[in-house]
Amino acid sequence: MTTAPLSLEHLIRPSSLKEGRPPVLFMFHGYGSNEEDLFSFAPELPPELCIISVRAPYALEPFGHAWYAINFDAEYGKWSDDEQAKISRDKIIAFIEEACSTYHLDQNNISLLGFSQGTILGYAVALSYPTKFKNLIALSGYINENLLIASTDAEKPDLNIYASHGTVDEVIPVSWAQKAPEVLKKMGILHTYEEFPMGHGVSPQNFYAFSKWLKDRI
Repeated sequence: MTTAPLSLEHLIRPSSLKEGRPPVLFMFHGYGSNEEDLFSFAPELPPELCIISVRAPYALEPFGHAWYAINFDAEYGKWSDDEQAKISRDKIIAFIEEACSTYHLDQNNISLLGFSQGTILGYAVALSYPTKFKNLIALSGYINENLLIASTDAEKPDLNIYASHGTVDEVIPVSWAQKAPEVLKKMGILHTYEEFPMGHGVSPQNFYAFSKWLKDRI
């Protein structure tokens, strides 16, 4: 089911629950993809979840979308536009509030799922506001600490994180992902980190692992 007129384009699968405010899972795709990509997981995820797959705001030529520019410069090498990423981080936070209000969702039971660049944004959102989110599934990405807002909230975060990466990922080195557990430990955030014998993608074993983890925590 496609919807607009909220601030970001998205697909939505309503919850199976007939009363009350349902839990929600927001999905954030990778660079050059769109909202249909991760939404293909929806039929296999718990029916009580409302699932909202979000399209990144920056269009790429000839097709696809991105949360921020990745520039490939012969002289300076590959670099990411952190300022654009921060704008997307804030757009996501505003969109989540909008969607929860519009679709009457449980603001105390929000989960996030990202892949690749969508994971980088997922970390940026969840770790900037760790008391606002219940779960983050971080697939094939890493923590960019330049995108985090220092939390002034004295409450203990309820956030749980499941992170995974392919041991032969040719796009984002596994060594970048392996730094996440130490960062999360310092922040006092409960987390699980797993690696799978795969490249830059989601294997059936990886899908089974994160979907079971999520089902146990919603």
